[in-house]
Amino acid sequence: MTEFTLALAIFVAAHLIPASPGLRSRLIAATGRTTYLVAYSILSLGLLGWLVLAAQRAETIVLWDPAPWQWHVPFLAMPVAAFLLIAGLMWPNPLSISLRSGEETGPIVAVTRHPVLWGFLIWAASHIPANGTLVAVLLFGGMATFSMLGFFLVDRKARKRMGCERWGARSAGTSIVPFTALLQGRAPRTSLRPLTLPALIAIAACAWFVLQGHALLIGPDPLAGILAMR
Repeated sequence: MTEFTLALAIFVAAHLIPASPGLRSRLIAATGRTTYLVAYSILSLGLLGWLVLAAQRAETIVLWDPAPWQWHVPFLAMPVAAFLLIAGLMWPNPLSISLRSGEETGPIVAVTRHPVLWGFLIWAASHIPANGTLVAVLLFGGMATFSMLGFFLVDRKARKRMGCERWGARSAGTSIVPFTALLQGRAPRTSLRPLTLPALIAIAACAWFVLQGHALLIGPDPLAGILAMR
């Protein structure tokens, strides 16, 4: 558990410390926005990989026995999570997290202004039922909590950067909770048409991950697991 605890602490620190507006601004000024985002993305992926490996090597403490329905949760949730992640990264989003810079928001903000955070939240929360060990609950529960806190931290940072009036005008057609702005008529449904492409990419990515990718990159084979529980 020592390596896992250390990896989790460093992963959280690596995402909390750069969230300081002053430090982040100095890093971007020193390296450039693109270089900063690429370097930070590589660091995050590297730390995430270490965290996953540390979780696999940690002592197994079972909290509940597996049940067939638990395995279906990530199968149903992951296409949604993948869609939100891919769509959130495809277009600039000055209101939230994106790998692309720009002042114009992409069509995914009509669904939610924090698609990447929602993608991570759904990914993490959906993996808790199927992994009833202490390490899994700490790992995925921590990720889910971190994502939920991000909704408010990112909003606060964007509001401070853009100014309350400008942020209010830009966020009027969006919402934190998915589809709220659409249901309230604050976002046009026609803006959803470009989302077909990320939806197709998400379906293809999830199919590959289920058939091969998860076993290749993570270790456990989800398809074999769900067939074994039948």
